[in-house]
Amino acid sequence: MTVVKICGVTTLEDALAAARAGADLIGLNFYPPSPRYLTPEDARAIVEGLRATLGADCPTLGGVFANDPPEGVRAIRRRVGLDFVQLSGDEPVSDLALLGGYSVKALRPRDKDEALELAQRYHPHAPAADHLPSLLLDAYHPDLYGGTGEQASVEVAAAVRGITPRLMLAGGLTPENVAGRVRAIQPWGVDVASGVEGAIKGRKDAERMRAFVEAVRAV
Repeated sequence: MTVVKICGVTTLEDALAAARAGADLIGLNFYPPSPRYLTPEDARAIVEGLRATLGADCPTLGGVFANDPPEGVRAIRRRVGLDFVQLSGDEPVSDLALLGGYSVKALRPRDKDEALELAQRYHPHAPAADHLPSLLLDAYHPDLYGGTGEQASVEVAAAVRGITPRLMLAGGLTPENVAGRVRAIQPWGVDVASGVEGAIKGRKDAERMRAFVEAVRAV
């Protein structure tokens, strides 16, 4: 079964709706330029509210960071109560080594050759836990760290999937196109943010989240 991560959740209401729609993982964003940015205090309130409401049924909770020092990432993870962290910037391999087995590297390769090089470099430091992705693949953008709505090519995705057993695919996914992307690429998981939002960035649409999960599960 393809794993579903709903990322960039900004309110407890949306987080609960994501969980009830069937999300396996939920992502909280700690990158200040993002419209989905949360302070650690606000994120902790969401995490505590989710766990208090859902108990053992709470999805796995992750934090998205970009170019933060490992000690800062580690401190926020403990403060908020995150299960894992996603490094979506230009972090070196040494950062993953310092953070241990709970950090997932997001890749944004420009082409197949770069995809292979990056995957080979970062995969040895991927989480061993089978409920977490090994690597996340997003579309390349010269200035933005994810959330662009653009897609990585099938060729690039297939190259990375050949190296990692648990590839999470992100970038431009929507309820309307995710089934086709899953069939074409066969990733371990899929990650969606803007594709399940309405007019306000960062606020999730409950119906679109349900439709997204249903489309993935139907493949």
